[in-house]
Amino acid sequence: MPSVSKSFQVLPTPATPGLTRRQTLAVLMPLVAGHYSVYAQTELTDLARIRASGLLKVAVYKDNAPFSDGAAADMRGLDVALAEALARQMGLKLSLLPFDAGENMGDDLRNMVWKGHYLGYGPADVLLQVPADKFLAQKNPQVMIFTPYMRQSVVLVHDTRKLADVAAPEDLQGVPLAAERGAGAASVLMGYGGGLLRNQVSIYNTGTEAVQAAVDGKAAAALVTRAQAESVLSRNPGSATHFRITRLNFNNGIADTGWPVGMAIKSGNKELGQALETALKSLRESGELLKIFQQHGMTLTAP
Repeated sequence: MPSVSKSFQVLPTPATPGLTRRQTLAVLMPLVAGHYSVYAQTELTDLARIRASGLLKVAVYKDNAPFSDGAAADMRGLDVALAEALARQMGLKLSLLPFDAGENMGDDLRNMVWKGHYLGYGPADVLLQVPADKFLAQKNPQVMIFTPYMRQSVVLVHDTRKLADVAAPEDLQGVPLAAERGAGAASVLMGYGGGLLRNQVSIYNTGTEAVQAAVDGKAAAALVTRAQAESVLSRNPGSATHFRITRLNFNNGIADTGWPVGMAIKSGNKELGQALETALKSLRESGELLKIFQQHGMTLTAP
């Protein structure tokens, strides 16, 4: 008879004398089928595998204040706190996977969600701080981007003693400005009007450093995300009284209403997605999500 797959113990042929081949198969097949059934029952779904491990592996960006920043062993920020809350809500322990951002979002999704880095790091069960953008989702069918938990937006934070009101980009002429290296906001600021403001802009490694420069008097204003502006001002309550956050329209590609930010998992991990969605809903309804934002000096914006 044909050999049985090596995934299973090979069953001996019954030694009953006088059985025909058909009769032998009639005895053997129910036994083989029983082994297949046992094997199928031991296969774990994505969520069952995670629950069996007791850990929720969450990927967060390194050097991404105010969301995830600091030494890997003592990383802090809003996304770190959210990851801890999600794991706790699901009855799991958190395993944090901090990583360096790739050249583009597609690299990050590949390395930390659906494949893993070629150096053997990752993938995680879920990646936070992912733009909930339909074009990004279409370009990366291996992942599911879902359940936004906040809205990012670009704002101008300015010292009202130096810039009382700002209604248009032209109002920024003649004053020192700050922006984050490599950020879209920096490109917008320096490229506006064919370089009208370029010579006034100082570039800092992070958005929070750009805001701090304004607080320290090194710049009159900084073009950053609202989260970056709020987090720095919350740490400098004395200075915050004379700073204002303004939404400024440059008419060149930055969405006035901002963009929703959510999380990403492998596209096939539907049960995990449902569990994370339920956990986030519980955090929102209980007020814990609002508390996390407030503790980090940020406004909980509707996604």
